[in-house]
Formats: sequence, C-alpha cells, structure tokens
Amino acid sequence: MMTSNQKHKRLFGTNGIRGIPNDDLNVDFCMTVGKAIGTFFNGKIVLGSDNRLSKDMTLDAVNSGILSTGSETVYIGVLPTPAIQYYCKKHNMPGVMITASHNPPQFNGIKCIDSDGTELERSREEKIEDIYYSRNFKISSWEKIGRSFSDNSAFELYLNGVMDKINREKIRNRKFRVAVDTGNGAAYLTTPELLSRLGATVVSLNANPDGLFTSRESEPKPANLKYLIDLVKSGGFDFGIAHDGDADRAVFIDEKGDFIDGDRTLALFVKYYIKKGEKVVTPVSSSDSLEEICEPRGARVIRTRVGAPVVSRTMIEEKARLGGEENGGIIFGDHQYCRDGAMTLGIIMDIMAGEKRTLSSLIEELPEFYITRKTIPASSGFEEIAKALKDGFKGWEISTMDGIKLRKGHDWILARPSGTEPIIRLFTHSTSLKRSEEMSEQVQKILK
Repeated sequence: MMTSNQKHKRLFGTNGIRGIPNDDLNVDFCMTVGKAIGTFFNGKIVLGSDNRLSKDMTLDAVNSGILSTGSETVYIGVLPTPAIQYYCKKHNMPGVMITASHNPPQFNGIKCIDSDGTELERSREEKIEDIYYSRNFKISSWEKIGRSFSDNSAFELYLNGVMDKINREKIRNRKFRVAVDTGNGAAYLTTPELLSRLGATVVSLNANPDGLFTSRESEPKPANLKYLIDLVKSGGFDFGIAHDGDADRAVFIDEKGDFIDGDRTLALFVKYYIKKGEKVVTPVSSSDSLEEICEPRGARVIRTRVGAPVVSRTMIEEKARLGGEENGGIIFGDHQYCRDGAMTLGIIMDIMAGEKRTLSSLIEELPEFYITRKTIPASSGFEEIAKALKDGFKGWEISTMDGIKLRKGHDWILARPSGTEPIIRLFTHSTSLKRSEEMSEQVQKILK
C-alpha cells in the first residue's frame, strides 16, 4: 500500500507547516489547508496565534477555510502555544496555532493540536494532507457555514494550571528577583504576570508584542541574549529567563550571568522529579547526562527521533511523566504532554525554593557533558553527508534513528535535516567543551 509521503509532498514538518507568507504560505494555500483541517476535525476548533506581523492574514485565511466546511471556531487570542494546548486539553477540543515558533520574523506556520492538547501525531497529519491533495473537502451549504466566536478565559486558565503544579507558598517566601526577556513574543504578558503572582520582583526586557522581533532574534541562544545576560551580571538577580517566539521553551541565566544550556535545565528537572521505576523520554539530540542521572536512581531513559510531538506521544505510550528536548523544551506530563515555557519556569523556581540554593550551585552538581550546535545550509543530499561522516569516523557506532549519529564512548556526532528550515542541524557532544568544539570543526571541514 502506498504511503501518504509516496503519493505527494509532505506539508507538515517536525513542528507544523512553516513558510513565508505571500510566498509558499500564501492566502490560497492557507485557506485550502483550513478546508482540509475543518473537514478532518469536523466540529468546533480552537484558534490561537503568536504575534507575528502576518498572523492576521494567515489566521483569517485558515479560519475562512475551516468555516466553509461547517466547523465552528473559537479564537482565544495571542498566547503562548502551550496556553492554546492547555485550553484544548481542558475543553476537549482540537485546535490550530498560527506560529513559526523560533523561526525568523518573515516566517509563519500552521500547527494542529489534538483534543488532548498534544501536537497532532503524524498519522493524523497525513490524513489532513490526503484531504488537502485530493480536494475532497466537506463544503457546507450557505445556511450551515460555520461561525467564529471568541473566548478570553484562556489566559487565567493557563496561569492557574501552571501554579497548581508547584509549591506557590515556598516560591513566594523565597521572594525571587528575576530578569525576564520575552523576546517580543507571545509570552509578553503571561510570564511577567506569572512571576508577579509568585511573589517575584520582575525586571522585563522586550515584553512588548513586536512581530518583527526588532529587539533580538526569536531563537533564545546566547548570541541573542546579550542584554539579558548583561542585566543579570549587573547584580541582584536570582536568575534570568528567556523564551522563543511562541514560548513553548525557556532558557535560563544563572545569578552570575552564565547561560545555562537547555540540556542542563532538562537534566536538573529530571534529577529532582524522577522516581524509581519511572521512564524519561528524550530525543537522540540530548546529552548522556540523563542516563547518568537515571540509572543510579532505578529509572530508564527512552530515546526518540527529534521533535516535541514524537517525544510527547512516546511519553503517553510509555506512561512517562517526564520528558523534553535539549533546546529548553521541558514536558511535564502531570501538567500536559507538550513543551511549556511557563511550566519550565515554575519547575525551576520550585526546585530552587525547595532546596534553598542558587541556580548555579544546582547546575554545578549535574554530570558534565557539552553539546556544540551548528547549522549547515542543505546544499547536498543528506545521503552524501551521511557517507562523508561514515568515511570520516570509521569504527564509530552508527545509529540512523534520526539522521545519522556516530558514537565513540561519550563522544558523539549527530547530523540531521531540519524539519522546519532548509538546513542540516549538527550536534557534537563530549565530556569537555573544547573536545566538543574540536569535533564540530572537524565535521564541518569534512562536509565542506
């Protein structure tokens, strides 16, 4: 039997459909995707968006397509992606989020959410793709065309949901002083408000919704967080936090002004939340620190392909409470099965308040592994890249679960095509930063 991918070009990448509005993500395309989504879900659908400049055009086109099928929509506003997902979960309704997450401002995207709040699994995305390509839409007669409603309750629902999972009293007693950089993105209201409700003194950067991301690039990596790092270094802060555009991820700056890799945040979360006999789910791109933490505690690590939807689905299948990615995306199943930047913030504050310690001292106790990340333009076929790496690192263990991963002890190299951009993502991992960077340079020379 021919698969969906064999019949036609795949629309959904690792995390939704991404493109440039009025180019590949034009009005006709978005409306047609909306028709396919409305036909597939065939009922009331939640709509939300981040604050990119193209959100109105993209959202309205998708909404019109959905309404034409007779499905109704509920627009809940500009909010972080996990806030939309939490609303979907609590109301048992599927949803659509208009976002391109960490991509540059010229991009936008269409992400489908299942009625349990998880990102739609691949088999269901394929059914939407089949409807899109077959044009087998459910088109309503004029009197049965869907209507669009609004609901402004999602903000409170989301914040209360996060606060219900942490020790609010201990956190408030700690009286944190926090520097927060929401990067002009969708968390411009939610994260400062959450911190305030948890008794923190808040100093905010870029907490205004600017769809051009004029203050910094949306990806929360050290090169883009200079002002936040400088602010924390000026003194008096317990930590700094930054989000990507749709705030499903969070990264941290410790009280000394040092950037904390998202992989180490994930390891800290697992160290303090794991219980004997439990499982942790993480992709092949995360460091070996999780095995080092879990095995002595009688817990097990399950590795998956890269992508939050894959991690989430595996967590549900394996009945795992804890999971996440090395990019600052933590998934706490007791809250919801998706990456959640605000929940990640709550978890870190909960650990710090409970242990009565600084963030740097907590991080220093974690196993030391270092990941160097690079992006390479996808000018060659991936088969050529995989062959070059095999030839360049003969004798290393090889895994092709996602892209190609070569391992020798705790040294490993992972190269995989991005699911959201025309690039190859390169990861090199070792017990020392110097060794990790040397491996990265070596790989880049081979690939050139």
